[in-house]
Amino acid sequence: MSQAKLSAREIMERLVSFPTVSRDSNLDLIDWVEEYLASHGVTARRVYDATGTKAALYANVGPEVKDGIVLSGHTDVVPVDGQDWHYEPFAVTEADGRFYGRGCADMKGFDALALAMVPYALELGVSRPLQIALSYDEEVGCIGAPPMIDEMAAHLPRAAAAIIGEPSMLRPVTGHNASTIADIHVHGYEVHSSKLPQGVSAVHEAGRILHWVNERNAAIWAEAPDPVSAAFDPPHTTAHVGMIQGGTAHNITAKDCTFKLGFRVPAGDDIERHRSAMGAYLTELDAELRARHPQAGVTWETTHGVPALRPEPDGAAEGLIRRLTGDNGTHVVTYGTEAGQFQERGYSAVVCGPGDIAQAHQPDEWIAVDQFEKGEALLRRVVQTLV
Repeated sequence: MSQAKLSAREIMERLVSFPTVSRDSNLDLIDWVEEYLASHGVTARRVYDATGTKAALYANVGPEVKDGIVLSGHTDVVPVDGQDWHYEPFAVTEADGRFYGRGCADMKGFDALALAMVPYALELGVSRPLQIALSYDEEVGCIGAPPMIDEMAAHLPRAAAAIIGEPSMLRPVTGHNASTIADIHVHGYEVHSSKLPQGVSAVHEAGRILHWVNERNAAIWAEAPDPVSAAFDPPHTTAHVGMIQGGTAHNITAKDCTFKLGFRVPAGDDIERHRSAMGAYLTELDAELRARHPQAGVTWETTHGVPALRPEPDGAAEGLIRRLTGDNGTHVVTYGTEAGQFQERGYSAVVCGPGDIAQAHQPDEWIAVDQFEKGEALLRRVVQTLV
């Protein structure tokens, strides 16, 4: 079948068939999308990662003028390793009113719907452009979107609104958390545990940082939430350590202890105050440990960070989706998306896509057929506003 005649479901089947787990390349999928767009006379541009094994892709459909609409999604998926699947993960299976397959909900279903809008926009003869944006490595920290958005801003007329199609049951999500993760390495000095005062245990000192995390959470949670954060659950920032490693034997003071410390910050809070508080405490502890032994200390590096999506008073993206869905409710989420990265770069942004986030990353991931169909109908109405 000609690519120019593919239905939204057929496009989803093609996209799901590419096992674009974040640890692997996505270039086979990008090749296919580029060929699909070319079959409609649309030129795509790629933005590669540093290794050249992954790429984001963006395209302008229609005239190159300002005030278009971006439909944005990511191409990577989480692994299926160790999960108990009853359906082939990298294929689309329809059963019980659902489409099963890795990425059907998060978020190749939306990607397929966005691509299905390309011939529709051309058929309507839009006077403002539809822009397609597909990133990589969203699942490992929203890494691929920023360089793609920067390239779009440099080479395409600025769109009026960006719709990021993470599964929201087609509700307009106007706020989400910011997040940041620090890799922390506590350096100790090894001695036999019978000579404990002569050594520095990296594990013991890491425990002091964990105690600081608990105290930090207690202090934050005692604050009255600001009006924006009050809509979130929880309505305050959380600091969390989920993994920790250190030590070599029970009777040796630990030379090393490493862990990740993450903050999730509602849109009304300031992530920098938490980074600053962490940095001040670790700097103080580092100086204390170095005074005890020159080989001891603390080093850290912030490895990932995703900006919050903040509600936009009179925002174009929010207003568009509210008009088309009739949904005027308050919808915010506590996870991060690429919407905050679009907003940070000057785009009006909203999260709205078919399916339920509860199905994301699960074995037998699925999207309801009626949600997929309603998503297609909504995007057709979006495109119609461009005529």
